[in-house]
Amino acid sequence: MRIRSIRVLSGPNYWSIRRHKLIQMRLDLEDLQERPTNTIPGFKERLEALLPGLWEHQCSRGCYGGFLQRVEEGTLMGHVVEHVALELQTLAGMKVDFGRTRETSTPGTYNVVFEYQEAEAGRFAAKAAVYLCQALVDGEDYRRDLELDIQELREIRENVRFGPSTQALLDEAALRGIPYLRLNKGSLVQLGYGVYQKRIEATTTEKTSIIATDLAADKRATKELLQDMGIPVPKGYTVRRRSELAATIEDVGGFPVVIKPLNANHGKGITVNITSLEAAEIAYDAASQYSDVVLVEKHLVGDDYRLLVINNKLVAVAKRIPAYVVGDGRSTIQELIDEVNRDPRRGFGHENVLTQISVDDMTLRILESKGYTLDTVLPKGEHCTLKSTANLSTGGIAVDCTDIIHPYNAFIAERAAQIIGLDVAGIDLICPDIAQPVNETGGGIVEVNASPVRMHLAPSEGIPRNVAEPIIDMLFPPGSHTRIPILAVTGTNGKTTTTRLIAHILKGIGKRVGFTTTDGVYIQNHQIAKGDMTGPHSARLVLRDPTVEVAVLETARGGILREGLGFPECDIGVVLNVTSDHLGLGDIETLEDMARVKSVLVEAVHERGYAVLNADDGLVAAMAANVKATVAYFSMNPENPLIQKHIASGGIAAVYEEGHISILKRGWKLRIEDVTKIPLTLSGKASFMIQNALAATLAAFLHGVSIDDIRMALGTFTSSVAQTPGRLNLFDVGGYQVLVDYAHNPAGYEAIQSTLERWDCQRKIGVIGGPGDRRNSDLRELGVLAARMFDRAIVKEDDDRRGREPGEVAALIRQGWEQEKAGDRLQEILDEATAIETALEKAEPGDLVVIFPADVQRTIQIITRFQDKLNPKPSYRGSSYSIGPDLISPSPDGKPS
Repeated sequence: MRIRSIRVLSGPNYWSIRRHKLIQMRLDLEDLQERPTNTIPGFKERLEALLPGLWEHQCSRGCYGGFLQRVEEGTLMGHVVEHVALELQTLAGMKVDFGRTRETSTPGTYNVVFEYQEAEAGRFAAKAAVYLCQALVDGEDYRRDLELDIQELREIRENVRFGPSTQALLDEAALRGIPYLRLNKGSLVQLGYGVYQKRIEATTTEKTSIIATDLAADKRATKELLQDMGIPVPKGYTVRRRSELAATIEDVGGFPVVIKPLNANHGKGITVNITSLEAAEIAYDAASQYSDVVLVEKHLVGDDYRLLVINNKLVAVAKRIPAYVVGDGRSTIQELIDEVNRDPRRGFGHENVLTQISVDDMTLRILESKGYTLDTVLPKGEHCTLKSTANLSTGGIAVDCTDIIHPYNAFIAERAAQIIGLDVAGIDLICPDIAQPVNETGGGIVEVNASPVRMHLAPSEGIPRNVAEPIIDMLFPPGSHTRIPILAVTGTNGKTTTTRLIAHILKGIGKRVGFTTTDGVYIQNHQIAKGDMTGPHSARLVLRDPTVEVAVLETARGGILREGLGFPECDIGVVLNVTSDHLGLGDIETLEDMARVKSVLVEAVHERGYAVLNADDGLVAAMAANVKATVAYFSMNPENPLIQKHIASGGIAAVYEEGHISILKRGWKLRIEDVTKIPLTLSGKASFMIQNALAATLAAFLHGVSIDDIRMALGTFTSSVAQTPGRLNLFDVGGYQVLVDYAHNPAGYEAIQSTLERWDCQRKIGVIGGPGDRRNSDLRELGVLAARMFDRAIVKEDDDRRGREPGEVAALIRQGWEQEKAGDRLQEILDEATAIETALEKAEPGDLVVIFPADVQRTIQIITRFQDKLNPKPSYRGSSYSIGPDLISPSPDGKPS
């Protein structure tokens, strides 16, 4: 078997709208294509013996053992790899159960799709599953490799997954419908979108004061401030040299003492209950590894409690007990540790409620201070502490004590958090009994931390506390907004223009809009990224921007197939059309396949949103069957039976009727504007632009924009270089006209052909071409269509030929041209810039030159140079033109006159 590619999907996708996290592996079975599992001797037995958990995989049979039945009866290896990849992740503590395996158009090659929790673990599981299955086919022993694979998956999981505190906050946010975006490889996370976002890093929030954080990290300053405010704390001083230890210990009142780094965390370098100078020197050395300044404190007698204060209110209390073992009179300390670690509640890292006890320098120092080694056999019943601190991450346990804390102890904890200034504070209190006031029993606060919350979420004993809830309440009080509206547009043609028009309408009502297009990402009127920005990365860029109030996202086929959508759901989804462009790429072979890709967008619209569909396109209209949102249609034909039925049932539609764009709603007709007053439509000549305007108008109306505001926006949006570069841009150059459009597929050519049929000019000259990754038949069709609309043409090729040989695309287009028109009317100039310059040089007054460029900006620059050279008076660069009886009439302010 050979892995051809692995993709990580992270949003609604072609395979599933609900399950966003999927690995898609393209797997070539090679010779195993002809060897189903029932023809491989002993395969099923070896597989079941190695992975007995596969018995729980029900597969399509819907019962335990269903998958193994399929293996016994005979299934292909791609299907087996899918289930093995799922089982490997489950064995590593990542429970996953969704998978699909489908053959591609390439015989013997399959898309193996399966769920993941962590992307890197999913990638590893894909490769490991292939190696494992191949080893079983070859009769090799894979047991040792399996152990290594599972451990590797665990380590990957712990390296990349969120910690338990962060994950708890994200789970709580998800329950409230608050989306999140991970901002780095650590725990920096954005909750909410755009202007409503809040940021967290573990339990540090954007409300956390940096002064308070720095203060809490400085243990000496914290203690001094608390002491000055009447909070009980242990006596202590800082030292910088070993030689100062003896005097300092005497100053704090003698042994026992605690020695810790001044500004470390997570219990690093801390040694407690030190009773001799020799032990103190060893502890000093350990602490000085983490800080140049070491703190010596009087050791307080009592138990270790963590008090969690959120937004100045105590919400949880846990007693923390350091990792320990109890002797049985027979086993060594190492054997006792191994026995404790076999507790099913203990796991690697944060995978279970408890963490396995590890042996480190701290453990060895403690044992040495007692005269023990790991080989010492503990007497029966002896309690041997293995860590100086009670952190859960080092094997400690936590016992919930929230319901028994004395009110006075709660009072000083809340007061300490406010004195330090932390919004989320972990107060470490040492006292004999948390149920008794410390001012009577003795004890004190030893540290204040920006607190993790794992011990409260899943204590070893006692009641779990949902401490994530008050943190989310603090960040998003009841009634807070968390999402900005998302309007997304897809289809084969017209996406960019429709996206830009919707953004223009929304900007007109004062909204700060972020939008993505094929030429870049824009925040309001500023381009912040150039290039084709129609995928999930660009969508997330807009959603991450803290200034954006509304997102309008052009969403292309490629991004959906490559990664899925860049958002889990949207408010309005628009599908313009589905035509034959891009067929044969990415296993999308038919128009029905392409429609399935495009439908991902509208199926991701939430129940309270709207799916805006083209009623004139049967494939698009059929998408209504699978959406959960309210459906609204647009149509160039008000008599379309689907429109009539939809309106009769109380639906909303936008139609082109009697020369107007109108909204039909509950039997009423709301006329928006005469299309001759909409510059984008070229006085109504460009029917495909009318269709784009219909879709944008309907989306804006459903979003709540008034008719007057929509009308105003339609009248001020032009097919200009400034507003829609490369989309029906018209230029006046020395007595002839130049039309630039990014048409690059048969549907786009047909749209321009329809427009040119109503164009009055001397000759129509084309500069034509097509992307190299299209099917040969599509390129020939471009030639046929070009021959029908142009008197003469120059065929050129894109700079990026996408795997084609020079001249190959041009030759295919020529084949189509010569089916309709004499070949001598088609000139070949493969370099795009040269082809454009040649067409402009040969054009005569009264001609129309139509350019279909790959590089729009370069094309505009070339045309501008010709304008400067040929126009007898200053040109209106980037201005807009309306085309009517007077042909071209630029206005001084760039608006149509």
